[in-house]
Amino acid sequence: MKTNTLGNSNLDITPIGLGAWAIGGDWKFGWGAQDDDDSIAAIHRALELGINWIDTAAIYGLGHSEEVVARALREWNGARPFVFTKCGMIWDEQRNISYSLRADSVRRECEASLRRLQTEVIDLYQIHWTAEDPDETLEGWRTLAALKEEGKVRWIGVSNASVEEMGKMHQIAPITSLQPHYSLMRSEVGNSQLPWCQGHGVGAIVYSPMGSGMLTGALTRERLAALPENDWRRKDDRFKEPQLSENLRLVERLRAVGARHGRAPGEVAIAWTLHHPAVTGAIVGARNAPQVDGFIGAMDFRLTNEEMAEIERP
Repeated sequence: MKTNTLGNSNLDITPIGLGAWAIGGDWKFGWGAQDDDDSIAAIHRALELGINWIDTAAIYGLGHSEEVVARALREWNGARPFVFTKCGMIWDEQRNISYSLRADSVRRECEASLRRLQTEVIDLYQIHWTAEDPDETLEGWRTLAALKEEGKVRWIGVSNASVEEMGKMHQIAPITSLQPHYSLMRSEVGNSQLPWCQGHGVGAIVYSPMGSGMLTGALTRERLAALPENDWRRKDDRFKEPQLSENLRLVERLRAVGARHGRAPGEVAIAWTLHHPAVTGAIVGARNAPQVDGFIGAMDFRLTNEEMAEIERP
């Protein structure tokens, strides 16, 4: 299986990693109820098909996603994949969510993630969201750098950061990777953060390459209308008019290109993100094993420049 080295690390990762957001289950920013056995089957299927990294976060399901990942790996007999997780979003006993990158909070989060993941070291530890106070972001970054020196994490990265923020962080300690939102529905970082990463030797693992399901071709107007009330997508403008019609037309262009190669629209959408030279890998979520089968073909599928233009045309 072809792999790419992630930034300045010694982690050679497959072009696709398994995202564990949805398997966190029902919480404020969740995807609705989720069966843990289905989640574990999805993780095992991804590993069987060659994926060698899983991206999760402490906040996904308020710790539950990390626990499910740990259980899946405990029951897995093959090579252990790399496990990436994040800090900065915290919750209390009433399930109220807040944000902190203060040193003591980050350290508590790291210890809790190590316990939930049942591991002695985290392969990649990432700041989930930068803070409104730039000094707090830098305090959090210094703490991640210290955790790396202490051997609790192997490599450190950031998610959802600006070029300006990364420039300041990179002066304190090298950034291994950025995790930005990047897809045909959210492509802004392609002209800003991603070129910065390429110029500074920072890896990029992009999330939501299939537009949170919209670009799979499986979400019709009827299916969107029937989403559970606790599915966050019901409140997102990209899944409502006028953006809905535009995105459905985009799906048809993906379908047309994919049909010539025997590929599903979602696989074409993932390949679109992997076409950017700064992108090391794409994070793709799955809630069951068949969903993994539906996107795994993107692992070795690449688009031509002409096909890129065809997909991007207005």
